[in-house]
Amino acid sequence: MAIDPRDLFKRSPSVEAAPAPLGGTRSQLIQRLQVGGFGLAAMVLMVALADIVISRARETEANSVPVAQPSVETSETAAPRDPLADAGVVPDVPAEAEATTGQAAPQDTGDVRPPANR
Repeated sequence: MAIDPRDLFKRSPSVEAAPAPLGGTRSQLIQRLQVGGFGLAAMVLMVALADIVISRARETEANSVPVAQPSVETSETAAPRDPLADAGVVPDVPAEAEATTGQAAPQDTGDVRPPANR
């Protein structure tokens, strides 16, 4: 006994279903209204929260000090400090010795002989 495919697409007269309304059932309508209402309420709360944060930021900006002034004036004549000498890792070298060693000619230690000119 084979099934005829044409019989599958025929409607039986005893099973007549009423057409479904375009809006769905009443419970589906209530569910859509609830979801839409909660979504709308969430968006209003998010906008209100963003407004609060922005107004707080503006208030804080208005009450803050515009430009911080240094509390200690720096002197231009202060010599640079050596942090290793301050920590005691290397011996402290006076500032005058550093200035004179840069200008003086290198001392001959005898380790390296200059090349002979021929």
